[in-house]
Amino acid sequence: MRRGTGRGARRGLRPARLGPGDVLHVGSAGLRSRPVRVVLSALGIAIGIATMIAVVGISSSSQAKLLRELDRLGTNLMVITPGESMWSGQDTKLPKESPGMVGRIAGVEQVGTTGLVPQSVRRSENISPDETGGIAVLAARDQLLETLRAKVRSGAWLNGATARYPSVVLGDVAARRLGITAPGQQVFIGGRYFTVTGILDPVPLAPEIERAALVGWDAAERLLGFDGHPTAVYERSADGAVGSVRELIPPTVNPQSPTSVSVTDPSAALQAKAATEGAFSTLLLGLGGIALLVGGVGVANTMIISVLERRHEIGLRRSLGATKGQVRIQFVTESLLLSGLGGVAGIALGAGAVAAYAAAAGLPWVVPLWAVSGGFAATLAIGTVAGLYPAVRAARLSPTLALHAA
Repeated sequence: MRRGTGRGARRGLRPARLGPGDVLHVGSAGLRSRPVRVVLSALGIAIGIATMIAVVGISSSSQAKLLRELDRLGTNLMVITPGESMWSGQDTKLPKESPGMVGRIAGVEQVGTTGLVPQSVRRSENISPDETGGIAVLAARDQLLETLRAKVRSGAWLNGATARYPSVVLGDVAARRLGITAPGQQVFIGGRYFTVTGILDPVPLAPEIERAALVGWDAAERLLGFDGHPTAVYERSADGAVGSVRELIPPTVNPQSPTSVSVTDPSAALQAKAATEGAFSTLLLGLGGIALLVGGVGVANTMIISVLERRHEIGLRRSLGATKGQVRIQFVTESLLLSGLGGVAGIALGAGAVAAYAAAAGLPWVVPLWAVSGGFAATLAIGTVAGLYPAVRAARLSPTLALHAA
């Protein structure tokens, strides 16, 4: 306390102001004296924040992986397939000249082609032809691999020499279903054995390639009875020309019946998945919010008990000149520190959980800054609300009664 001078002296004593250091000191006194209770009370806050950070971080990490995959694969790939005839209701065929016609469209940079071969692929001739294993035999042009931006995991892709002879490249799924682990092994197609020259990595934009046995176009026509009509034309155009190319493809491929040509964007599924990634995390975020509220109730309960146990301290401070406002500030500060400690611990736990999951799943580690800052702000808000009632209750204690009760 200090006495005023002049006109202020006639008004009596004025309480000294508490600086930020003083507020922090008196606010942390209760925490330092009861460390076990502090840990248990902060645990509820930490669990809630950790859950929210982990949910948002794992969702963001998965989304980041999809976006990186999209950047690598590109969103400028179109797939042209036969549509359904408007009059007969039956599937149509693409003209044999389709790849060349598509390649002449302004803006088209790469064209790859596959055609369905009416044969099955088996591990050996002793297996029934009905046991297809869901594997299609496709004739493929040399440019297909480059157009799809696919990669050969082992061996080599078809080239000008191997495409003319009984050689085959297996998709990732097809190789596993056939039990082929390395190039050089053989599979049975159309009454003869074909030598496996390569095995592909997964192809996200063309999952049908993963379940296919790919043979050269010439070999398919000469050895397997392929009619030469493409069943899928993959084209990759310049990014700025995607829209115009898509409009030109149907009338270019089939001027008489453009509606019988189907054009699809295989990257749309990945884009939609990236956009909706985390939609199912809403429930977990809600559970994290509930845990955070429960933690706030625990902090409030701890603060009320602290007020009851420290009535003597409160009465002594009031009798020495502390104002009601200073007592309120003390207990609100203590509540904020308690919640803040829980928030920091929760952020660390949540970020650690995201890092562990990302490392196990091969994902990039991403924890959005807004989730960290928002989560910490939520803990401070809850700490303030949780500490208000105990602080008001402490400030209302009569110094005389508080010292007498002690």
